[in-house]
Amino acid sequence: MTPLARLLLQRIEASGPISLADYMADCLLHPQHGYYATRAPFGAQGDFITAPEISQMFGELLGLCLAQGWLDQGAPSAFTLAELGPGRGTLMADVLRATAKVPGFHAAANICLVEASASLRAVQRATLAGFRVTWYDRAEDLPQAPLFLLANEFFDALPIRQFSREGAGWAETMVGAQKGVLAFGRGAAVAVAALAHRLQATPPGTVVEICPAAPAIIDAISARISALGGLALVIDYGGWISQGDTFQALRAHQFCSPLAAPGEADLTAHVDFEALARAAGCAHAYTSQGALLAALGLHQRAAQLARGLTGTQAQAHQAATRRLTAPEEMGNLFKALALFPQGAPPPAGFA
Repeated sequence: MTPLARLLLQRIEASGPISLADYMADCLLHPQHGYYATRAPFGAQGDFITAPEISQMFGELLGLCLAQGWLDQGAPSAFTLAELGPGRGTLMADVLRATAKVPGFHAAANICLVEASASLRAVQRATLAGFRVTWYDRAEDLPQAPLFLLANEFFDALPIRQFSREGAGWAETMVGAQKGVLAFGRGAAVAVAALAHRLQATPPGTVVEICPAAPAIIDAISARISALGGLALVIDYGGWISQGDTFQALRAHQFCSPLAAPGEADLTAHVDFEALARAAGCAHAYTSQGALLAALGLHQRAAQLARGLTGTQAQAHQAATRRLTAPEEMGNLFKALALFPQGAPPPAGFA
């Protein structure tokens, strides 16, 4: 039993079952025992690998997409270049390298990272050495300026609440205790305002998940884009309209029970992109990661990078290209949502 499991059991014994949102928040962000506070989760030696760690092409193409959006909107002379949940800083480093030759882009950019983990901030500082970077705890605190933003595998790690449709109400999934160990249970069916619009189209027994923190974050981003200009690219695994139990845990690149090792496994859920779009006060466009990267020229860039590669290097490059774009790999599982000003054309890759 992990130290955090013992603390959670004590809390449940004293106060009763807790929601998945409270469970996820403690597992991921507890200051002493939380997942992101105690380990380096990324890469082959960690528990999972993200697209920027798979290939530099991912960050290069998204960076050029942002830069094209900046040019299309008149190249504002001062803007925020931001990333939510920047991991080791790899994505932002690739963005900055790819955009170095876009005239005026770096000079106008105020690089801002939204990161809650002190240990990850230290890693990001080392990765981005040579650049002036400002860190923020919340997206809502980003400067009031034109905003060009990336959020790759950020929303999947935000705490969720999970409900099952019962009659005219919703029974919430809870984490309680049974025979001295953590166990799932369900609360009584009640009305849930955030799911009122789902009642008619959701059959009884259907599981639906909501992310309470996401609307405020999207609202803060879209408010800046609507008022001041900009472009946000949100990339994550999920789909349009949440349905089904997607709560999952990953440890050493293997799936495990979300209750097995609190604080020692990554906890995520699929992102409901329709809910993000509903929360946005600006225009949006939606596509798959594979379609977006292909439209941005990934296969041409892959061919360019493949020149001179042989043997295992060539095989690894081909595997990375396939992993990012193939429908049976990340290509269809991961989706992309663009947020941009009303009346502006969709950004590159979304037309």
